[in-house]
Amino acid sequence: MRTGILLATLTTALFALPSLGLAQVKIGVVTSATGPTALVGIPQKNTVPLLPTQAGGLSIDYISLDDASDPTQTVTAFKKLISEDHVDAIIGPTGSPNAMSVLQFAAESGTPMLAPVGAASIVLPMTDQKKWAFKTTQNTDIIAQALVRDMVKRGIRTVGFIGFADAYGDDWYQVFNKLAQENGLKLTVSERYQRTDSSVTGQALKLLAAKPDAILVAGTGGAAALPQSTLAQQGYKGQFYQTHGAALPAFLKLGGKATEGTILAASLMLVLPEIADDNPSKPIAQDYIQRYQARYNERPATFGANVYDAGLLLQHAIPTAAKTAKPGTPAFRQALRDALEQTHELVATQGVYNMSPADHSGFDQRGRELITVKNGAWTLLR
Repeated sequence: MRTGILLATLTTALFALPSLGLAQVKIGVVTSATGPTALVGIPQKNTVPLLPTQAGGLSIDYISLDDASDPTQTVTAFKKLISEDHVDAIIGPTGSPNAMSVLQFAAESGTPMLAPVGAASIVLPMTDQKKWAFKTTQNTDIIAQALVRDMVKRGIRTVGFIGFADAYGDDWYQVFNKLAQENGLKLTVSERYQRTDSSVTGQALKLLAAKPDAILVAGTGGAAALPQSTLAQQGYKGQFYQTHGAALPAFLKLGGKATEGTILAASLMLVLPEIADDNPSKPIAQDYIQRYQARYNERPATFGANVYDAGLLLQHAIPTAAKTAKPGTPAFRQALRDALEQTHELVATQGVYNMSPADHSGFDQRGRELITVKNGAWTLLR
């Protein structure tokens, strides 16, 4: 009798265990779902339930935390995921300054970090610390090259620059300034502003005084609209350019008529219906959008796709890492980092990834489209 009870108890306990016989990979996710960067962070947080739950016979569990757009809280979240939750990798954080604040902790703990941020300085120039970081957005130079090429084509000679006073703005200034000089463009004035600023009138007046043919704004989301709308109100008639950070509905909504004719280079997701059906990323992007819409009743921003692609990269790398070590061990994290670095021709929502020891972003020209705003909507620039 006792034996029967014991067997029944053991059987019940075994069936109660999650994914019995299926080793578990733990992935931490840090997003800015609240705070000044929430317009970017919310679609990223919302994407977590859509990420792959298995890879190569292993289950994947996600632990999602919100850093409230605060780099200090990003550090706290990273440390918790590493030391308490013992994650095998971390997706995040949302903002470039936040990502810069945790590079050292990813490296010290030997934990791969897949950052869905804009600044290429997260992975360039490559260092022993940055070799643990990967980036699921287009590097600045890929986007900037497309913008500079368009400027030259239009006969633009002088450009004004206004960008965030942080890692994102710094990265864009350095890359764009170099490309401008190489292509005969003169950067006449450079201004900065904070992500939380409600006015940039002073900076706008300086840009107006310089009378540049075009102005490049290096900001994200709704905050990218502030300099442009301010300059338009003050009578600036030149060409506006934006970075891929502006690729949010909030930019169009907050900027209103001032956004008309804006040129940017960004993900194909912004103009997916116009993308050729033979583009390998199109069906993957369509599937992600459909699943997101079914769950949240709205289209995802491209920033959510940055997190989705991180999930695809991990799903692709985990089986290779598992041949070397078991999840939850330093050896597995090292093997996972190595496998991510060897990613070859992985098709995702925004392009095709080819990683290498020198390139931890992996996008080429297939990861961008030249886009403009027409009648208040994104459309391919033709």
